[in-house]
This record gives sequence, C-alpha cells and structure tokens, in this order.
Amino acid sequence: MTTITQLITQIETRQTVLNKDEITEPACRTAIDGVGSLGAATRRQLSFLADPRYANRLEDTKAACVLVTARYQDQVPKDSIALVVPNPYLAYASASQLFSKSHKSASIHPTAVIDETAVIGESISIGAYCVIGAGAVIGARSQLAAHVCIEDDVQIGEGTVLGAHVTIAHDCILGAHVRIHAGASIGAEGFGFAPSADPSTQGWERIAQLGRVIIGDYVRIGSQTCIDRGAIDDTVIGNHVIVDNLVQIAHNVRIGDGTAIAAKTGIAGSTTIGKRCIIGGAVGINGHITITDDVTISGMSMVTKSLTESGSYSSGTVAMPSKEWRRAAVQFRKLGRA
Repeated sequence: MTTITQLITQIETRQTVLNKDEITEPACRTAIDGVGSLGAATRRQLSFLADPRYANRLEDTKAACVLVTARYQDQVPKDSIALVVPNPYLAYASASQLFSKSHKSASIHPTAVIDETAVIGESISIGAYCVIGAGAVIGARSQLAAHVCIEDDVQIGEGTVLGAHVTIAHDCILGAHVRIHAGASIGAEGFGFAPSADPSTQGWERIAQLGRVIIGDYVRIGSQTCIDRGAIDDTVIGNHVIVDNLVQIAHNVRIGDGTAIAAKTGIAGSTTIGKRCIIGGAVGINGHITITDDVTISGMSMVTKSLTESGSYSSGTVAMPSKEWRRAAVQFRKLGRA
C-alpha cells in the first residue's frame, strides 16, 4: 500500500509537486493501492489528466487523488485530492513505479550454471537454468529471470534487469540500470557475408563479426529485439535509449542518447542515429547513412538517405479505398517518368 506522502516523494524525483503544503496531514496518510483512469478509478486509486480533451471527466471521477496542472485543479471533486504538477503524464509515469510488481529477493537458483571465474555482485537474483560464462561480471542488485544466457567476458552494470531467455553474447558491455525484456538477443553475429563468384553454387563467405555491442545506462530494450555485434567496430547504444519489441539493429549501428524506437523498425548496418530522435513503428532505415539529432520519423517511413536537419519526416501513403489507391498509383508512376 502507498500513501499520498510516498506518491509525492516518488514524483519529486523528477519534478516538483506545487501544492504539497496545502495537503492536510490526514490526507497525506491516505492509502493508495493502484492507478485508474478518470472514469474507472476507485476511492483507493490515483488518476491523472494528461490530455485536456478529457477534462470533462474530472468532475465525476471517484479517484482518491488526481494529478493535474494548476489550470484544472478547481475541477477536481472536493472529496478527491488534487496534486498539482507541471507535467501530469510524467508525474503519473513516476508514480506508476510504486505499484509495479515487487522485485524478487536476492537469491541464486540451484539450477543456475555459473562459471567459477564469473564475478557476481551483491544482492543479485539469478533465476532457474541461467548460464553465466567465464569472466562475466554482473553488477550489484541485478536480476536475471529464468534461462538467461550470459556468455564469456560480458560486463553488466548494477541494477540491470534481464527477462527470461535473454541472451548476451560474449564480450558485450551493458551499463547500469538497463532493462531487457524476454527473448531479446544482444550481440549475435551481424549479417555479414562476401559473395563468391557464383553464390548459387559456391555460396557466401561468412565474415566473422569481431566487434561488440556496447549499451549505455538506463536503456530499455523490448522483447524479441535483436542488436547485432559489430563487424570490426562496435555497435553502440547510448544512454537513456528506449527500444520497443521486435526491432532489428544491425552491426555497427550507433544510436545517440535519449532516442526512442518503436516496434518492427529495421536499421541497416553502419547507420548513425543522433540524440533525442523518435522513430515510429515499422520504419525502414538504410545502411551507411546518418540521421542528425532531434529527428522524428513517422511510422512505416522508408529512410534511404542521410537526414542532416532536425525536424519531422514521413514517407509512404495513408490507407485509402483500394480503387482510389490504384488510381493514385498510376499518377505516381507518371510523375516518375516526367
């Protein structure tokens, strides 16, 4: 159970609660057991108003307390507590962490296989059937779910959480407080092959991938995402990068601090992406190009050339009735011949 005081403390790690001194002592001790939407929240739940379009729902909310900006605090019912914050959505994000499922206590499952040369930090949880290779170093307070595979000479910073069946290949480096969800692969071989004179009969010559994957601090990587090791130089993911599920990041890609990448995006090899970029779902990014800082790319766009100016980019066409799309496609072809 969480109290209003604990909510305020958690939120203030990121931003200031403006009206905390106006909350009475009994109200500060109010118990909160979860988060709910404005319409569904109960008397023991927190809610928030992040989008002004839903302001009309404030007057009927049953939430124990509501995160709002100063503009809307008078619309919060008198039997609810208004917590006035500059950014209700960010405050909700901070507060939500108080209600997530509690972490496992420090323990090592008896089925885990840990090389005697591995270095295991304090207060670590290692689940069933994990394998930790020679020379691996795992920082304090990290958590490994079942069937995690840490290969030789991997370095993992403190407070890192690895979901079930995550694989970290040899020599890769993860920073502190990294969170990688189930089934992700970090450091598999990149897609590097040299063609023979006739690949149909002589095949393709494999290029050994000799680089690593280096991941910064406070990075989140989604389930079933693959980040390939570098061919010669390293694949590098900066600090505070968030990557969704089912993303492919090829060898030698470099991603700047604070960038966000949505599901099913594919980034080809040796591409550099700047800081604070936002890449929508199912975007395809060509190899050997550069995307500068502060670029937003809308979903299902195809990026084939470097983007040297900050701003928003889109490509492709929106859905329309098939007959209209066929007529439009004919016009596209004619424009291409002009």
